[in-house]
Amino acid sequence: MNRLLWVCVFSLLAAVGFAQQDPQFSFNMFNQLSYNPGFAGSNDAICVSSIHRQQWIGFEGRPMTTVFNGHAAINPMGIKSGVGLVILQEQLGFQKNFVLNASYAYRAIIGEGVLGIGLGLGLQNTAFNGDWIVPGPNTNPYDDPMIPRMESRGAFDLSFGAFYKNNDNGFYAGISTTHLTEPQVKLASSTAPFIKRHYYIVTSYPIRLGNPAHELKPNIFIKSDLATTQFTGNLTYEYNRKFWGGVSYNINDALTFMVGMNLNMGVSFGYAYDLGLSDIGSYNSGSHELYVRYCFSLSMNKTPGRYKSVRFL
Repeated sequence: MNRLLWVCVFSLLAAVGFAQQDPQFSFNMFNQLSYNPGFAGSNDAICVSSIHRQQWIGFEGRPMTTVFNGHAAINPMGIKSGVGLVILQEQLGFQKNFVLNASYAYRAIIGEGVLGIGLGLGLQNTAFNGDWIVPGPNTNPYDDPMIPRMESRGAFDLSFGAFYKNNDNGFYAGISTTHLTEPQVKLASSTAPFIKRHYYIVTSYPIRLGNPAHELKPNIFIKSDLATTQFTGNLTYEYNRKFWGGVSYNINDALTFMVGMNLNMGVSFGYAYDLGLSDIGSYNSGSHELYVRYCFSLSMNKTPGRYKSVRFL
């Protein structure tokens, strides 16, 4: 009964207050293009990746999200640049979100690193299709004006961001905003008039230990829509630039354990498990996340995969 109550509440929130938060990921360090267009081209290679998240396993109507990222460094007419593409699909109870975003970043050498200033243009589509349970065989659920019909709406979206990375020591920092114009994706049954603007701050500074085969990589990730704020701290240990594992703490929400491996030829993959710390954690068995990435270069005088920072896609 408690689980059924949570499902009802969850579906109501999806109908009334949809899209108040961008999708949640544990592998934020591998998903930076999704929220910062200034990241495009920062690996000086062609990189494609995908992350799939199953949130709150055992919870009916749980969020399920898949995102595809691809970006590359380009130099049109000698202008150091980057381009990127993000495709995201999210199932959230009766609601399905689809995002298509293309990014361009102008990249300038500053000090020992490169600063990318980027703009993202895209489409946000929200569809709602409920499987309603009615009290009798001759009852039409749509006779009640408060029950949503099958609906789909789309809107133009805009994002902006800056991302700086030092290729020598691995330091990076980024600041960005998504849904810059707070676009309206208003379903007829919804009272939420727009998608809230989100703000992101991320930074990392790798710590090389005495033995060069051992490295610690702390990461700080902050996301806010000015109504709620997500603060996540992550610490990853990497051995010989190949095997890695780490732990993340999302304040008052989840403790995440992650492992991964970087293979030759620019291929890497990872797995993350979230142990819920909030009240809703007692109604599910945690969240699972998988990611895979491939980076390569078209240059004939470079060996694919041998980039100092391709780990952070």
